Amino acid sequence: VQLQASGGGLVQAGGSLRLACVATDRTFSSYSMGWFRQAPGKARKFVAGISEESGELSIYADSVKGRFTISRDNAKNTVNLQMNVLKPEDTAVYYCHARTIIGAEYWGQGTLVTVSS
Repeated sequence: VQLQASGGGLVQAGGSLRLACVATDRTFSSYSMGWFRQAPGKARKFVAGISEESGELSIYADSVKGRFTISRDNAKNTVNLQMNVLKPEDTAVYYCHARTIIGAEYWGQGTLVTVSS
């Protein structure tokens, strides 16, 4: 499985960005998907996750609840992360993550989000 993340960039505080992650595997709908982020000098942390198939279940880190929304489009093999009311502390490299039904895990290459104050 290959994951290609995009959508990062430079934005002012209070602005919005939409990240996208496209998977190459045709069994994408069976994967639970998520986004993690890693700020400079810090460990990678969970941001948001969405369940497989219909994606009816989603979960967020406390720091992004109410500002970020994760969604998936199985027809396009894509998971999105809509990020609103961005803060300087959201600055990080954002990584797409996939977990298969047998527990295998895959990571995308990361996309840099920089929020200026």
